[in-house]
Amino acid sequence: MIARMAKVEIVGPKGLLQNVLSLLQELGIFQIEPASVGFIEKDEEQEVRSFLLDEKTLAERLFIEDLVLRIDELFSYLPKVLVRTSYIEPIAIIDTIAKTLERHVTACRELHEKKEALEKENGELGRYAVFLGALASLLESTGETPDLDFIGFTIREPDMVGRIRQLLSQITDWRYELVTENAEDGTLVGLITIEKSIAERVKKSLSDEHIPELSFPPSFSGLTFPEKITYVKKRSSLLSAEIEAIGKEMERFSRRWVPIYQRMKDWAVERLSLLRTTASVFETRMCFFIYGWMPADAVRNLRRRLLDAFQGKAALVEKEIREEDLDRVPIVLKNPPYFKPFELLVKLLPLPKYSSFDPTPFIGIFFPIFFGMILGDAGYGVILLAFSVFMVKRFTRRKEIHDASKIMLISSLYAIVFGVLYGEYFGELGARFFGLEPLFLERRTAVMPMIYLALSVGLVHTTLGLFLGFLSALRKKTTKEAVYKLLAMLTILLIVVLIASFFKVVPELLTQPVVIAILVLTPFLFFAGGILAPLELLKSIGNIISYVRIMAIGLTSVLLALVANSLGGMTGDIVVGVVAGTLLHFINLILGVFSPTIHSLRLHYVEFFSKFLEHGGKRFEPLRK
Repeated sequence: MIARMAKVEIVGPKGLLQNVLSLLQELGIFQIEPASVGFIEKDEEQEVRSFLLDEKTLAERLFIEDLVLRIDELFSYLPKVLVRTSYIEPIAIIDTIAKTLERHVTACRELHEKKEALEKENGELGRYAVFLGALASLLESTGETPDLDFIGFTIREPDMVGRIRQLLSQITDWRYELVTENAEDGTLVGLITIEKSIAERVKKSLSDEHIPELSFPPSFSGLTFPEKITYVKKRSSLLSAEIEAIGKEMERFSRRWVPIYQRMKDWAVERLSLLRTTASVFETRMCFFIYGWMPADAVRNLRRRLLDAFQGKAALVEKEIREEDLDRVPIVLKNPPYFKPFELLVKLLPLPKYSSFDPTPFIGIFFPIFFGMILGDAGYGVILLAFSVFMVKRFTRRKEIHDASKIMLISSLYAIVFGVLYGEYFGELGARFFGLEPLFLERRTAVMPMIYLALSVGLVHTTLGLFLGFLSALRKKTTKEAVYKLLAMLTILLIVVLIASFFKVVPELLTQPVVIAILVLTPFLFFAGGILAPLELLKSIGNIISYVRIMAIGLTSVLLALVANSLGGMTGDIVVGVVAGTLLHFINLILGVFSPTIHSLRLHYVEFFSKFLEHGGKRFEPLRK
């Protein structure tokens, strides 16, 4: 249900403002309204104005904001390591921390930049190592001579080698040597040996063909290829050791100082939250005014806490919620433990307005019923029950998974109940081995009764939605909408009676009076719902018919279970039959989880909620630590 909210004004002398805000933050039950609309009467507007920070408080805010920015910068340089929790009191050391922080930021920035530079150099060396390593076996005895030049390149298309050879032959008149080798990263590396006098022409031609030349840095000059390989290995090892040393140093720093700075940041963020909140506070020459919303059942507690803390100097006044306030009232969903998990399904939609209904109890009642009606197999239900119990116990700290598991647990119980009613336990295996007989309907043969059952459920569900829409319209005092919802319900029920009379379900004597009643109601429908009223009525009837999906999807599940059992017996081998049957039952179980879930949600979101639910509510976001 949507918790009843209170519209509240808190007033007191200006000197107590920060203390009052601290109390509200500690309790976490009060949402401050930044606007004064609906709180300040017109004759008070000239006296009450937005609260302005004094110079001391403004300086404090700027100081703390800068402190948080510098702590965040420090954290950006440090590695993520598991650290202890600090319980130090920040106010006692804030001046010392502010001085130490600047020094630590500078030192960590320098270490971070040095580490990045080393990692960049090491990465470049790795690129050269791939090239040199690929050619090491071919050039172990090769040395650099004054008359020869070496050009390295890397390509990914082996077909380019022929083109490179053709190009070199034209330029050098076949006076060249080209060796290639596959590198570890999958590229093809090559080394061209030519006379220095034509090296520049070759390099230009390779560039024109978009073949990248691998040039070595100045530190490689004067080294033979074997010496270059040795240099790369030694330099890379040295760089890795230096990077590791910097990493360990920063980890030691993190373990020592991060807990202190994290504690300081948490305090600073809370303090900033209070200081920024003052922008939503109002004042007169002597007093402050805080306007906002809170759960109505918490008003008495807050009033008592204000009295105890400030000896009557700060007072709470509860104001009347007017009709124009309804769109601004924040929403709190408050449901009993059984319905609480189903709020997970409601969160997929925008919040309802304060004047509307909380859809959680309705989806908590009907979703498991629809799920059970569709799946309707006691064997599958037992498996889902065991799995959901495991998930509930396993994920106690993951709220979304925990709630989803509870929903599955409840739904699996309904699947077991309907499985007993249908006489289904892994299809017909229950009847074959345990003598399980249907207590209500056998879905395989009772297709028409199942259709009637699904339509009856749709009629009840849709009519309930229209009735809730009628109540919602009465709340909003929109008389024409309320009349239309009421007339739509009556008309649908009359049409159902009319159809039932054709099938002799009700006496034929009712046919004429029902037709007359429908004709009499039609003009009133036009008057209350407008020219599109008949179309809306047809849409509601179509919504009812769409509940036939409960029968259709459930029948598909039954037939797939029968196929699984039949296929298992047709193989002629017990082991193969069991494996094949189990696999098909597993697939059916997976489909039996997703299909009922999706279609049950659709019946709620489209067919049911559209009749009464008004979206657009604002989430309750209280001031809290």
